[in-house]
Amino acid sequence: MFMMKRNISFLFALIMILASVSFAFAQQTDKDSRPSETEAPVSMEQATTQVPQAVAEKDKEADLTLTLEDCVNLGIRQNPTMVSARKELLASESRVKSQRGAFGAPVTTTYGYTHSGDQPMSSGAKSDYQDKWAFTLNISQPVFKGFELLSKYQKTKLQRESTEASLYNVELSLISKIQTSFLTLLQGRMEVKSKQDSVARLKSQLQVIQAFYQVGLRPRVDVLQAEVELANAEQDLLIAQNTVDSRAARLNTLLNLPIDKTVNYSGELTYLPFSMTLDQCIAKADKDRPDLRIARKSVEIAEKDVTISESSFYPDITADFNYKSSGGDPSVSKNKYNNNNRPDSWNVGANVNWELFSWGTTYYDAKRAEDNVKKIKADYENTKLEASYEIKDQLLSLKAAADRIGVGRKSVEAGREGYRMAMARYQAQVSTNNEVLNAQSRLSDSEAQLIQALSDYQVSLAKLYVAMGYKNPSLKTN
Repeated sequence: MFMMKRNISFLFALIMILASVSFAFAQQTDKDSRPSETEAPVSMEQATTQVPQAVAEKDKEADLTLTLEDCVNLGIRQNPTMVSARKELLASESRVKSQRGAFGAPVTTTYGYTHSGDQPMSSGAKSDYQDKWAFTLNISQPVFKGFELLSKYQKTKLQRESTEASLYNVELSLISKIQTSFLTLLQGRMEVKSKQDSVARLKSQLQVIQAFYQVGLRPRVDVLQAEVELANAEQDLLIAQNTVDSRAARLNTLLNLPIDKTVNYSGELTYLPFSMTLDQCIAKADKDRPDLRIARKSVEIAEKDVTISESSFYPDITADFNYKSSGGDPSVSKNKYNNNNRPDSWNVGANVNWELFSWGTTYYDAKRAEDNVKKIKADYENTKLEASYEIKDQLLSLKAAADRIGVGRKSVEAGREGYRMAMARYQAQVSTNNEVLNAQSRLSDSEAQLIQALSDYQVSLAKLYVAMGYKNPSLKTN
């Protein structure tokens, strides 16, 4: 009778423990699988890309909120690299104006004083001042320099246009860095969220195992194994949180913000459709890609260098005006030794300077310039090929990431159902702790793969726009 009562008490206690464990598991499962009453239902993708609670609370304290487009615009406006590129463009504009001034006539003046030890004499009579002041003026107008002046001016204009393309290239490069940093930051946040969920599941599993162990239904090794898995998951969570902080600091640096400034970077990883074909992308790159524009300008600049080198084959013609005035006082206003007491004189003329023979210097210099044109043209063709390959590669990466997103969504759904079933089987005493831990690991891996696929898709999309030479700060398609 006593033994029967003890068995009934033990059975009752076991039923109560199983009921409490089942209730706790049901609450955890319900929390993981369904939104709250005040929360609108979300898609599988949205559930995977939610901002972690700790990050959301930190963002509430931020005094600045920036979307992806805001980050790009802010970076373009105040990143030091862009400031440097703009100054280079201003310098290029000044070079154009400087070369344009070479078409004008340089004006050269001299003013001097000479003291002779003895009074200048001529045939026993004074002929000049012992203290003499002189002023001269020369105006030399280039008339023809073998097309050198025109070619140099056109060359500086091409260099300015090349600098403009370089500025655009720097801008695209900065946009790519900002967008990649922003998207990897979102990826890190989603990984933190996934790892937080993993820690919560492992804690719940540990509680279940401890409850079974206390009544003697599970061995101590199951508890130890669950504790180890939980400790590893918590370490992974800390690493993911540190990674998020590091990526936020990097983004602050690109935006020229204080590295420790708290900023709410607002956005989510999502699928953005892209419908352009390879031929359309290549055609747009031929038109807008800055390195191709720079290569084309380099060919034109090299052709101007050929004309400049060949200018030495032609004569150099200039027109000159000279004025001279000298006298015995600083004003050089009179000269008593000159007829009519006039201190000044002037003349005009033209000069032709033609180097007829230079032992092949000019010829081979021109030939060198022509060979350089051919080299730069070949470099331009290679740049076009590399641009086409880059576009093709990014399109393939984009398509692969899009396929992985679809697979990842199904994998996450299957992983959640597998974990739910494993927990149910474990509570029913028909499976082992390893099966539950394996199911939890598969679920975490599936979430990580989906997050990585979403990140890779948007990063590839950002790089594809840059490869086409197209600025798209928000990555949204029209």
